[in-house]
Amino acid sequence: MQQAIDQNPSRKSSKKWFRAEIDKHVFKELTKTSDLPGWKHIIIFSITLLFLGYLCNLSWGSWYFIPIYLAYCTFWGGADAIWHECGHRTAFRSRIINDFFYYVASFMNNFEPIRWRWSHKQHHNYTASIDPHDFEVEESIFSRPTLTSFILKFIPGIGFFNLNKSLYKEILQHAYGIETKVMKECIPKDQKKLSIIVSRIFVFLWIAIIIYSIHVNSLLPIFLFLIPKFFTSLNAVWGLTQHMGLKEDTKDHRESTRSVRLNPIFSFIYWKMEYHIEHHMFPTIPSYNLPKLHEHIKDQLPKPQTLFEAYRDIIPAVIKKSKDPNYYIPVKIPA
Repeated sequence: MQQAIDQNPSRKSSKKWFRAEIDKHVFKELTKTSDLPGWKHIIIFSITLLFLGYLCNLSWGSWYFIPIYLAYCTFWGGADAIWHECGHRTAFRSRIINDFFYYVASFMNNFEPIRWRWSHKQHHNYTASIDPHDFEVEESIFSRPTLTSFILKFIPGIGFFNLNKSLYKEILQHAYGIETKVMKECIPKDQKKLSIIVSRIFVFLWIAIIIYSIHVNSLLPIFLFLIPKFFTSLNAVWGLTQHMGLKEDTKDHRESTRSVRLNPIFSFIYWKMEYHIEHHMFPTIPSYNLPKLHEHIKDQLPKPQTLFEAYRDIIPAVIKKSKDPNYYIPVKIPA
């Protein structure tokens, strides 16, 4: 499928994107993968999540459960970074290990892995492009939210009121064999059947969790394993900065993508993806090497913003874009 897309002259090829200049020997070193950073991240992530889950179990039925559960969900949302890095197969040297954690993290994210492998490939090849459509920036560049609807994105549990737009609905559609727009435009024909099978496995696991919850006469299993993504609102604070309010249909990632600075805890959960311009320019470089990459090309990039600086641009852009769909945040690019 990808060859078919690239051979179509009316569509934009990633080979024509602007890329910062970098010494080829430095680039080669930065692209080297290592199992140590990958296992270190997975182990710390897993132990922390298990510990928070244990605290959730201890505090179940008390008011203490609420802040502990939100912390649990925030770390659970870190599976998004694991999904992403293992999807690029840069977290580990072994393809098998990368794919194993990719599938686990996909389930945690409600990301059907076949669909998302292909839509994410399109996201990188055609970032913020209307044709072909970049499905991964629906809630940032292409959306036209009001300030109210934008603020609601950060309220824990708000997703329950938007189930008709959720990934749960998409997985159910694929499980029933319904060919959605993203399936038509992203997934090759020979992969569609597998996408349907995996969607059905996901639905089976959801049902199994619900049945187990009924069996033990407790909603805790549902809270711990089925609905944490509805409460990852804090993760959205940095996740939405990737492309929110920036330019569509540009061949320069510096105009359509944003890098930010995060504290060590948020950076760990995000697995260094705050260096997002750098990642889009050089997606074969492991996330744990992105800080080093930044140091080599920072004179060619906009200065990374703090979250406060990013939202100081984003919030006025949301207001302006709701009135003028063609508005975007202008970015100062080094000469």
